[in-house]
Amino acid sequence: MSMMKEFREFAMRGNVIDMAVGIVIGAAFGKIVSSFVNDVLMPPLGMALGGMNFSGLAVTLKAASGDVAAVNLNYGTFIQTTLDFLIIAFAIFMVIKAMNSLKKKEEETPAAPPQPSAEEVLLKEIRDLLKNRP
Repeated sequence: MSMMKEFREFAMRGNVIDMAVGIVIGAAFGKIVSSFVNDVLMPPLGMALGGMNFSGLAVTLKAASGDVAAVNLNYGTFIQTTLDFLIIAFAIFMVIKAMNSLKKKEEETPAAPPQPSAEEVLLKEIRDLLKNRP
């Protein structure tokens, strides 16, 4: 089997395509959550903390001298990224929890009993006719 044929079979499997779609949607969802954190959540939180902007927090390890740039430890960016992660993880948890709740409700509803086949209906009619026969 050629390598191209193997790759084509691998790439066309349903679960690989589903995973690719999930990754693309996840990346878009990540951008939405990042925008929510940066543009909606952090400004009021920064105001509540005295106008603090987490992404600007840093400690200068070595000051700039001449053409050499300063060496900074940007811990505010780490705090911001950690908050992004926690919010994304919580949002995904809530979505999965809702999906599991819906799935559980579907499982709880009993399925309708299967309809008898045409042969069974015909046999019951014959049985009933035989019973009513004098």
